[in-house]
Amino acid sequence: MLFPTTEFAVLFAAVFGATWALQGVNWARKLLLLLASYAFYAAWDPRFVLLLLFSALWNYGIGLWLGRGGGRGVLALGVTANLLTLAYFKYWDFLSLLLAQLTTALGHTVEVAPTGFPLPVAISFLTFHGISYIVDVSRKRLAPTKNPLDVMLYAGFFPHLVAGPIVRADDFMGQLSTSPDPAQVRIGRSILLIVGGLFKKIVVSSNLSTLFLDRIWVDPTAANRWDLLLGVYAYGIVIYCDFSAYTDMAIGIADLLGYRFPQNFNQPYRAQTLSDFWRRWHMSLSSWLRDYLFIPLGGSRGTVAATQRNLFLTMLLGGLWHGAGLQFLLWGAMHGVWLGFERLIGWAKAPSGRLAGLGRWFVTVHVVLLLWIPFRAPDLGQALAYLQTLLSPATGEFSMLASPGTLALMGLGVLTHCWPEDGFERLARAFDGLGVVGRATLAAAAVWIISLGAPDGIPPFIYFQF
Repeated sequence: MLFPTTEFAVLFAAVFGATWALQGVNWARKLLLLLASYAFYAAWDPRFVLLLLFSALWNYGIGLWLGRGGGRGVLALGVTANLLTLAYFKYWDFLSLLLAQLTTALGHTVEVAPTGFPLPVAISFLTFHGISYIVDVSRKRLAPTKNPLDVMLYAGFFPHLVAGPIVRADDFMGQLSTSPDPAQVRIGRSILLIVGGLFKKIVVSSNLSTLFLDRIWVDPTAANRWDLLLGVYAYGIVIYCDFSAYTDMAIGIADLLGYRFPQNFNQPYRAQTLSDFWRRWHMSLSSWLRDYLFIPLGGSRGTVAATQRNLFLTMLLGGLWHGAGLQFLLWGAMHGVWLGFERLIGWAKAPSGRLAGLGRWFVTVHVVLLLWIPFRAPDLGQALAYLQTLLSPATGEFSMLASPGTLALMGLGVLTHCWPEDGFERLARAFDGLGVVGRATLAAAAVWIISLGAPDGIPPFIYFQF
């Protein structure tokens, strides 16, 4: 079930009305939200609702154990079980294929049977949320909850379940203790986030993908070099509009239900360093990797070599988290290498001034954009083929793939990225001033106009595969 569908609109309308009707009965409100979340997830594959349930109950039990004096061994058991579940569903087939290829090259083929399961939607986000809960309990940042319903809702809450943002346990659990106050719901801001997310996903990302990018990736070696270059910029816009659209809608939907999610994007392509890019891009993941991986590895407390190692391992594992494929390992490894290079040469402390800042921005944004190539590629071979063709001598002018419509969509995507936060907040306050009828009329008109620009068949959000 996708956010921009009639089915989800019907589900959310029913949930919205029922949860606020139960506003004074918090346990019933939470139970309803949990059942709605499981129904939302079951729309993909009902079998994996059991995975949600098992994960939540396991981490609930580990949390209680830790609260009763369980030490590092209990925490290790809890984290290992989460990671093994992720490894089985997401990496078993990938590793078994690598094993078969390696042993074949050595002359002794060993084949391991595949799992036979499709990849559960949101398995990586589910794992991160489970680990966040038990680690926070272990660190005494959060008292273990006695109510399993709270852990189940934290793990499965449908707005953030599929593609984030990654909500910390200590941030969300405190919101479950009492029924939300309807006076605290930011209606105008939430509706604008949802409508803006629909625009970014349907009009910009989906159209730019189906009309231009997908045609290039059928066979990058047959594409014109200039189209491939434009494709690098186009995909940077597509993945930003696609992913930020989902998280904007998730934040708006959660807010309408009375819960606050953290900001996840802050104009990432304005960054002048790669480290600043990661402070602006998928901010909830960046902070999670810092707090639960980079710092436990030793962070920057040791020698220069140890810090470089920790950075590299963090980004390498971050790449592997995104997908089971060599192309994701390459993407993560290259981010780790460049982050280490920046730190080594003092990139952020290079000569100041507007021209120097512009130069740092130009280099940084092109490092990010070029590294999106292996991220987008179906496999490492296609990524290398794209790069090889892109860097080959030009074979002619722009092909017909790069139409004026393509450039217009890219321009709209850039505008959504550059929209200032204070401008958005002013618009939200003005929207609130229209009253209930005015807001409903304007929002309905905006959704109708957006639907006119929808392509045939809306592709799933990019981060659904992770």
